[in-house]
Amino acid sequence: MKKLINDPLAVVDEMLAGLTYAHPELARLEGERVVVRADIDAFRMSGRVALVSGGGSGHEPAHAGYVGEGLLTAAVCGDVFTSPSTDAVLAAIRAVTGEAGTLLIVKNYTGDRLNFGLAAEIARSEGLAVEMVVVADDVALEAGPETAGRRGIAGTVLVHKVAGAAAAGGASLEEVKAMATQAIAAVASMGVALSACTVPAAGKPGFTLGDDEIELGLGIHGEPGVRRMPMRPVRELVETILQRIAGELPLARGDRIAVLVNNLGATPAMEISIAAAGVVEAARARGFAVERVWAGTFLTALDMAGCSVSVMRLGDALLAHLDAPASAPAWPGRGAGPLGGAPAMIAQAQQPAAVPVPGDGAAIVAAVRAAAQALVAEEARLTDLDGRVGDGDLGLNLARGACDVLAGIDAYGSANAASILRFLSATLRKSVGGTSGALYAAGLLRAARELDGIETPAARDWSAALASGTKAIATLGDARLGDRTMLDALLPAAETLAAHVGESGALDAALEAARRGTAATAAIASRRGRSSYLGERAIGTPDPGAEAVLVWLGALRDALAGADR
Repeated sequence: MKKLINDPLAVVDEMLAGLTYAHPELARLEGERVVVRADIDAFRMSGRVALVSGGGSGHEPAHAGYVGEGLLTAAVCGDVFTSPSTDAVLAAIRAVTGEAGTLLIVKNYTGDRLNFGLAAEIARSEGLAVEMVVVADDVALEAGPETAGRRGIAGTVLVHKVAGAAAAGGASLEEVKAMATQAIAAVASMGVALSACTVPAAGKPGFTLGDDEIELGLGIHGEPGVRRMPMRPVRELVETILQRIAGELPLARGDRIAVLVNNLGATPAMEISIAAAGVVEAARARGFAVERVWAGTFLTALDMAGCSVSVMRLGDALLAHLDAPASAPAWPGRGAGPLGGAPAMIAQAQQPAAVPVPGDGAAIVAAVRAAAQALVAEEARLTDLDGRVGDGDLGLNLARGACDVLAGIDAYGSANAASILRFLSATLRKSVGGTSGALYAAGLLRAARELDGIETPAARDWSAALASGTKAIATLGDARLGDRTMLDALLPAAETLAAHVGESGALDAALEAARRGTAATAAIASRRGRSSYLGERAIGTPDPGAEAVLVWLGALRDALAGADR
């Protein structure tokens, strides 16, 4: 287990220290794991209702990250996945409660209900006005008399926001509780886990999922979910989740909703955004009016990979409370919306259309098609090579560009060579990510300029075009022979082609020179590109970019040789 911690038994205290260092508007209650507003004395005299939430740690940024104006007044933190003690909750209540009273917002777990509930009873016996609501938004499991009931998960954050807005607006304790109760009744959530989480003190995951296995409805402490199933595209997963939520709230066509897509801890932001798009599109397909969307990290399960989806059915009052100003470390602000049709797009400036110059491009088109097909066929091998010394995307990027070339090249059968090269340049610069797309686009564009005005290029013209394009790549990439790049194949090929121009075996000789140059890269430490970070560790593996040159150059040679027969 690799964790950025010091002592597994000290993670909560050290986490709270870091939080309060980073956010001086927060303070820790002396002697307890309770985070409060730093202006708590002034707040207590403000006549506003205080809000207290909390639970076991490991769900950060919940709940201490939601302490702030328009949200929580205090958060009580237990050990990892362990309910805080009654005394800690009671200390929080005593610290924040003024004449207006305090509302406790509790997730539906037995320990939390008992300890928060007992603390509320003790506080009431001391003359403090305290009420409590319980959030049970997880619809993954059925509620029944023989279970502890549905669990409280990320929908709790939306309840914080609604109740916080009511309290900030000066509502009474009874009114704040009523608003929180309305929010609880209107929110439902469900998650999907891709991996287990690791409790620091345990040092290993609490369970295992297969490489292609996920669990729907897994709890935020690793409690069992609805079922395990093979991995599916995220659009299918969120559709399944939304179907369950819509049936439980219930939702009907035309209902207005707010959506919160939550990272369970270890999911890349990219994937959370993809999931959010899937939820919005699925909701709109069902006829729901998506008024607000939040996507990010709100309530986690340590390092669990996966996400949860929370949906709140809206009326005007709930929407106004969600939109009310609030400031806390983890609150992102007003959610996006209301959402209309497709995602907002701004039209690009019009670019002049490229008009192909007539010519006899049939043989060139056939050769280009062969080169593109070869790159598609070699995708896996090139990706594997790049994964050893780079970021593993070369094969995928070149194959994507090759597919786009194949989709458009047939239209250039009656175009001249320069027009075909310009088409290739424009296509690759749009389709191929990373450095390769820009370098190939620059080289092809320079080669096209070399062939401008030549109706039927001769071998010498093609040699000059290759040399010119290779020079453009070297200049733009600030690289030279021996830097372990595609130039280690291109430069020898261009020089050899120029030396043998007009000879029958010129292309064969150029390809052989490219092979020798590529083989030599296996003995060179990287000096350019992402593999340069590996230095000597790249030795033994030929440069993937040079290998890619061999793929398309070999395919061109074969296609042109076949055309000559």
